[in-house]
Order: sequence, then structure tokens, then C-alpha cells
Amino acid sequence: MKTNLFQYVRAETIAEAVALRHHLGDGASFLAGGQSLVPTMALRMAAPEVLIDISAVGELQQISVQDGTLHIGAGCRYADVLASSLVAGAAPLLARAIPFIAHEAIRNRGTIGGSLAHADPASEMPACMMALDAQIVLRSPGGERRVPAAAFFPGTYLTAMDEGELLVGVDIPLAAPGVKQRFLEISRRAGDYAITGGAFVLEFDRNVVRSARLAFFSVSDRPLLAKAAAAALCGQPLSATSIEEASAIVAKEIEFFADLYTGVDAKQHITRTLTQRLLEQFKELE
Repeated sequence: MKTNLFQYVRAETIAEAVALRHHLGDGASFLAGGQSLVPTMALRMAAPEVLIDISAVGELQQISVQDGTLHIGAGCRYADVLASSLVAGAAPLLARAIPFIAHEAIRNRGTIGGSLAHADPASEMPACMMALDAQIVLRSPGGERRVPAAAFFPGTYLTAMDEGELLVGVDIPLAAPGVKQRFLEISRRAGDYAITGGAFVLEFDRNVVRSARLAFFSVSDRPLLAKAAAAALCGQPLSATSIEEASAIVAKEIEFFADLYTGVDAKQHITRTLTQRLLEQFKELE
């Protein structure tokens, strides 16, 4: 199929992009890497009247660390983030997750902001941002606002963005001493969407778990934090018993959704196994 007819404009700054979107109204869509938008346009699942190209906005392509926070601009491509020494030091979870995303050609064009705004429940980045307790930074003619990643994804392809807002970046707290981060997904083939995936961030005081954020993707209608399982881990060392208990809680806590290839029971079983494997990785770090 072919896309609908559309107009094309190119923005040079965030302010210009936001002003254009406000002026053009609901028929306009932002275009960054295009790895999600263009295929949906080709299938006529999306039919914007105007594309506002933000791929040349330098403000959206910056990675920096300031005041205890790692900032990643929404226009940063996966390949840029993977190559960043700042990201590797401040949020190693992202460096672990990005190689799992699709294929190299997609990672060379796809952007962090595009993934978050698309809000595919099978995508890696939304769950990673939830595990990292990130803030999603949004811009509109009315100014800037921030939304915790844990509250940003209410459902499939849904976000907390208001009409006309532009996602301009994410702010991630720098990891405190004792914080460890791990990522794992299970898929049928390399590059496929995951059957299930997890992004875990645990903080240890010596060998005792002080806090835990266990984020899952490709298991339900949105990325999820397994709060009950995380609470069960806190206050004790990781052990075979605590890992088994937390994994069992995850299997009960999540409302699993089937996908085209994997039923609910299989998702539940595989996610329990994935949880065990991920927590065992933390145990090996002690």
C-alpha cells in the first residue's frame, strides 16, 4: 500500500516544532526516525495531513549529565545512546537493552523519543525508563512539564501526552552506589519482538536488597512494574528462596495478554523463568 497524500515541513528548533504543531492542529504529526510512523502510514493505519520533520533539531540530540541527572534528548538515535560513554556510566541498563532492539538498520534510525511516544507494549525503552525511574520531558506552547515514566503509559499505544505536546527528552537519576542494573528478553528469533522481557534495577546495602524496580514488557497491554514482587525482595539478601518467591509473585501479579504466537499460560511460565534468570544475575554480582 501507499501512504495518503501529505504535506511536509522541517523544523529547526524545538520552539519552531511546537509552534508549527499548534498552528497546524490535529492533522499534523511529528517525524523523527520514522521507524514506527512510516510503516503505519504505508498501511494507512495513520494518515497525517502534515509531517513536521524534527530530525534536524540539534536540541533534541544532546546527551548530558548535570546536577545528578542524565539527560537524553528525544532525537537521539539508539546507536547514539549505545555509543555514549555517559550513558554507559550513568544508565548501563540502556546499553544492555539497546542491542536487543530489532536490527542494526533500525537502531541507526530509530530514536529514543519515538519509541516512548509510540508506546508499543512490546518495546524495550518504555520498560527501561520505568525501571530507571525516569522523567519524560514534554514541551508545548504553554511550557514544559515532566511525567514519571511509571505514569506515562496507560495502555497500548497510549501515553500521558496532551494534544500538541512534543516529547523532548528523558531525565534519569544517576545510579547511587550499590545500584545494579540488568536486562533480559526472550524472543523466538534475534530481532523479533520479545515473548517477554524484563528491566531490573536493584539497590543493595552490602548484600541486602534495599530497593527494587522490576519492569516488564511484552507481557500485557502496557509496560508494568511488578511492585508486589519488588516489595518481597526488599529487606533481605538474594537467595534461592527469595528469588523463587519473587518469581512466583510476578507470575500471579501480572495480567498477561496473549500475542500472535504465545498464549497467556506460556507467557506466564516464560516470564517466571525470565525473572529467575535475571535475579540470579544479581546474585552472581555479590
